[in-house]
Amino acid sequence: MVLERFPAGSPRGSRPAEEYAAQRIREGVPAEVVMDLASDAFLVVVRQREVHSGH
Repeated sequence: MVLERFPAGSPRGSRPAEEYAAQRIREGVPAEVVMDLASDAFLVVVRQREVHSGH
């Protein structure tokens, strides 16, 4: 699930996607940053857990 999108062209030294993800982690949300090459953007995502039936 995508929580937020940030354009890849941020000023040097600025890391808004990482800062946003860090804040979500402090709130207990297992957020991570991934790069979407097709849209040239950093996405802050929470990966969906896979449900295994055990069968």
